Amino acid sequence: MAKSRHSLEELAARALAALGNRTRLRMFRLLTRAGRDGLVVGQVQRHLGIPASTLAHHLSTLAQAGLVVQERRGRAVVCTADFVAMNGLTAYLTEQCCTGVHLEAEADAA
Repeated sequence: MAKSRHSLEELAARALAALGNRTRLRMFRLLTRAGRDGLVVGQVQRHLGIPASTLAHHLSTLAQAGLVVQERRGRAVVCTADFVAMNGLTAYLTEQCCTGVHLEAEADAA
């Protein structure tokens, strides 16, 4: 079932809000560089040099926004960027690129 325009807009707004924080943006870019293998939480922490409590908060925010998937593998938690969500966000932002902007009929504007 296709998502409504409203729900796509809500998902995009949530994802963009999550990425609006510099630390989360750095974290997401790091995970996109890591690719489909992702990184163990401790590796993310070492790369970014942030405290564990801060890391957990930011990872949780990205996961709630649908941009990061966390998977337990034995004792380790592996984080990966959700590439389907990332590509969907990019598609949503660019789907009407350069199509022009037209005023609605005067009856609609009144």
